[in-house]
Amino acid sequence: QVQLVESGGGLVQPGGSLRLSCAASRIGFSIYNMGWYRQAPGKQRELVATLTTYGITTYLDSVKGRFTISRDNAKNTLYLQMNNLKPEDTAVYYCNANRTNRIGVRYEYWGQGTQVTVSS
Repeated sequence: QVQLVESGGGLVQPGGSLRLSCAASRIGFSIYNMGWYRQAPGKQRELVATLTTYGITTYLDSVKGRFTISRDNAKNTLYLQMNNLKPEDTAVYYCNANRTNRIGVRYEYWGQGTQVTVSS
């Protein structure tokens, strides 16, 4: 089983930057598709960014050009670089890993979340 631990959140002023990290406990990290989600108070969870095993990325429209998702397979770590942060980016951010085996069984794992607060 994969254990995911997020870190790097905190309090930042509008226009500032943060880099979130998601460390995986298990080798074989490179075979998982990865993603970052977020949930703000009183709002639905939303998908922020995804990164497949082939390196294909997708982004929520509101973060395009500001956020970058990446991975370091040698370190079993996923990153989310967040630049030009806005108050509306305030949320708990969650790391996700998933894969489907040869017979169609899906495996999915979640981190505990890290708080990002953007405020002046």
